[in-house]
Amino acid sequence: MATIKDIAERVGVSTATVSRVLNYDSSLSVSDDTKKKIFQTAEELSYRKKSERRPSSYQIAIVNWYTEEEELDDLYYMSIRLGVEKRCDAHKLQIKKVSLGDLSAAQDGEVHGVIAIGKFSQKQAEEIQKVTENIVFVDCSPDEDQYDSVVSNFEKATMNALEYFLNHGHERIGYIGGRETYKDDISKIADPRETTFKSYLIQRQLYNESFVYIGSFSVDDGYKLMKKAIKDHKENLPSAFFVGNDSMAIGCLRALHEENMRVPERVSLIGVNDISVSKYVFPPLSTVKVYTEFMGETAVDLLLERMTDRKIAKKVIISTQLEIRGSSQ
Repeated sequence: MATIKDIAERVGVSTATVSRVLNYDSSLSVSDDTKKKIFQTAEELSYRKKSERRPSSYQIAIVNWYTEEEELDDLYYMSIRLGVEKRCDAHKLQIKKVSLGDLSAAQDGEVHGVIAIGKFSQKQAEEIQKVTENIVFVDCSPDEDQYDSVVSNFEKATMNALEYFLNHGHERIGYIGGRETYKDDISKIADPRETTFKSYLIQRQLYNESFVYIGSFSVDDGYKLMKKAIKDHKENLPSAFFVGNDSMAIGCLRALHEENMRVPERVSLIGVNDISVSKYVFPPLSTVKVYTEFMGETAVDLLLERMTDRKIAKKVIISTQLEIRGSSQ
């Protein structure tokens, strides 16, 4: 019996192209002549479509480097995970949640693909690969030549926030952010928000290292670091701060309120993520909207592509949007 591979070899195209043409995929960009050749060859070889595996029979493992408790301190990863789960539900994909420390639970031959959410080292990526070759990393890209990944454009997000500050007359600009660590390594992960903040202001001869404060991405550290900045600089406190995420920015707001420093009259703030409570704090928080749920949805779409014959690795960079509210001027 003829197969899709037989047709592909006869026509000189990939098996994925043959499959999509025979399934009338309207999104496929291929010439009418090629489509005609595929249908003619299929008829000549008496090809009959087999009942294909339905997506609902796929089981997807979600490997999340954050625990549920850690997710509550930084809703960024929770939102990505919810996006993954929403898209899986739409495609009727089965979900299996697996911890990084117990990947053996997914090595039962039942898992057809893995979506890994968080920061994973090359070594950890190789461990996950033992489960299946079909992997999509979300929020990191351990090896973009080998693995699919979905990341947000934090570099451009940072530049957009800094351009806003500069265009509104701010030249003394501070940064309050966090750093993360691979779970299997004591080394810190370079954060694109911090590195872009530094390089962007150095180019404009406006960078001041004493205006940079680093902790963890939590409300508590945002509060403590802003308190320290106020103590360190007093009346010379920067007139604007770019803050690594909204949770930290909310902590910064509280610290500024306690010190009777008006926002945005004395200090302007811009956070990152646009979590749901950002618009309800006082004043409403200006932020860079990161499309976290869409990142999760995109990861599922990439994984489905992988499981239906795509072999070339794909890295998708998701844009961001600056949302100006009451905390900046």
